[in-house]
Amino acid sequence: MEQRHLGRTGLRVSRLGLGTLTWGRDTGEHDAAEQLKSFRDAGGTLVDTADVYADGGAEYLLGRLLRDLVPRRDVVIATKAGSVLDPGRRVDCSRGHLLAALDASLERLGTDYVDVWQIHAFDPATPVEETLQAIDLAVGSGRARYAGVSNFCGWQLAKAATWQLAAPGARTRLACTQMEYSLLQRGIEREVLPAARDLGLGVLPSSPLGRGVLTGKYRRATPSDSRAASEHLAPFVEPYLDETATRIVDAVATAADGLATTSLQVALAWIRDRPGVVAPIVGARTAQQLGEALSVETLTLPDEICQALDDVSAPVHRYPDQDWSTL
Repeated sequence: MEQRHLGRTGLRVSRLGLGTLTWGRDTGEHDAAEQLKSFRDAGGTLVDTADVYADGGAEYLLGRLLRDLVPRRDVVIATKAGSVLDPGRRVDCSRGHLLAALDASLERLGTDYVDVWQIHAFDPATPVEETLQAIDLAVGSGRARYAGVSNFCGWQLAKAATWQLAAPGARTRLACTQMEYSLLQRGIEREVLPAARDLGLGVLPSSPLGRGVLTGKYRRATPSDSRAASEHLAPFVEPYLDETATRIVDAVATAADGLATTSLQVALAWIRDRPGVVAPIVGARTAQQLGEALSVETLTLPDEICQALDDVSAPVHRYPDQDWSTL
């Protein structure tokens, strides 16, 4: 698998990442082991997780597999901290919570460092400089090698990245931002993506298949074993089952028919090769599903197909996102 630099750093990662959102909950140890082995055999290195996935179960399962199945040196571990399972406070990016969460992640993962440590979301109740100081302490202590953020809007990302760049050598440069990005969700193209590219941050798209909808599995009915049929994931999928999404899904299916491939591969190839993107994070429930995603390595979409998909999924960008002189 082709390797790409993570933002403006020397760290190279595979251009597809393996997501573990369902590990320890919907994906058991056997299926997770098959996924990790298939991913490693295909040349994949970047494995993305978080301390709240399965309430820590995903990290624990990944740690077990790194002890028994795949050598730690073969994997680039990216994890997150800051989300909390508390209805009264969804995010806690205080320095104390973040550093304690990192220590807990390292214990579950069975390692003394993570390759990429990401702040899971912006915390309006904590000064951003306090949050970023936790990153500096984590990298300075060797517990994290690189750092990034996730789910920061444009001004939040620009503020955080600029703060770190203001004291070169003394503060840790942000390497990446992880955001939802797909043919069904192109909102980051308004401000986040331009900011990331200007500041030298690599983009790691989450839900690159539109929460599974872009595979075409929901075109006729809802499969009984799908996320949309799951009690806890149905609300996650439902927003992408409207008429606008249907039009885009149909266009992807048409492109797939013309290229003699699958909708999954077309949608994944489109997002993988977008400017600024380093590695879409693919979350599969089974090794068979992951195998289809990994086969996209040999596919490059023709320019005319990319343009057609751009057109059918184009978000509306007006003032102030569009050049004012054209309005």
